Amino acid sequence: MAKVQVPRIPSSLITPEEVWASRRQWLKQAGMGALGVGAGGWLPSALAAAGPYAGKPNPDYVVMDKLTAEKDVSTYNNFYEFGTGKQDPADYAGKMKTRPWSVVVEGEVAKPRTFDIDDLLKLAPLEERVYRMRCVEAWSMVIPWEGYSLSTLLKQVEPTSKAKYVEFVTAVQPANMPSLNDRIIDWPYVEALRIDEAMHPLTLMVFGVYGKALPNANGAPLRISIPWKYGFKSGKSIVKIRLVEKMPMTSWVKIAPTEYGFYANVNPQVPHPRWSQATERRIGGGVFAPRAKTLMFNGYADQVASLYSGMDLRRNY
Repeated sequence: MAKVQVPRIPSSLITPEEVWASRRQWLKQAGMGALGVGAGGWLPSALAAAGPYAGKPNPDYVVMDKLTAEKDVSTYNNFYEFGTGKQDPADYAGKMKTRPWSVVVEGEVAKPRTFDIDDLLKLAPLEERVYRMRCVEAWSMVIPWEGYSLSTLLKQVEPTSKAKYVEFVTAVQPANMPSLNDRIIDWPYVEALRIDEAMHPLTLMVFGVYGKALPNANGAPLRISIPWKYGFKSGKSIVKIRLVEKMPMTSWVKIAPTEYGFYANVNPQVPHPRWSQATERRIGGGVFAPRAKTLMFNGYADQVASLYSGMDLRRNY
């Protein structure tokens, strides 16, 4: 992950996409990342404001890869509550109700609380962070999320010494989620992290993308992004966060424990039982684009490798 000191206008303000994408590439090739502009390297705040979901770009959390097109981000996705096809969330998630919405935070905490989504939006300033996203299916994207570190929320409820894991539970709306009847998963969808993973500053609570509110297909109104892990770890449309002492049984571990491990760290050296994880297909690159080499921890090793010091990452996949 590169630390960038150049000012970036939120991507939602720069149109058309090919213009800002080509300029981003030009800056990278010209080596402009070494130049700072003004105190703190930011453009005037008036230029950075683009509505309630356009966060101030944080240069400490940005990769210089070409962004995935907004259309691809919102229409190529896994959200099995709406179907197993990549287009299904975009086709069927529109009926999901995202207001009113609240998130219960409970378990091993001193101050359990239910947060209204609007309260969460005001809890801390949103940041725009450009993260890589690597799916366990060996495709990837580069996405400008809008949010703030999950630790900001967890500190509000004061985890106890017994809080070893953080569990995320996705909404269940039978009238609006057509694939709940398919029983692909024992609904609701559940994911979890170790407490140190959840408290890591890279772990992001996401409210927007491309300077706009999250589309339903991407997990509105609130999801998690954990960029060094395979995408299925990043729960969508979250309604409950539980801090617990014992490792939770997560949805994919319950379904296929030999294929989807609890940790799910991106690791090109550990193949999935049915395909290699050594390379990936970047969505939007074209049919004939060469596959890219997958990076250890998805390129975030400098930030997160210490979390797994001494662990056998083949066994703890």
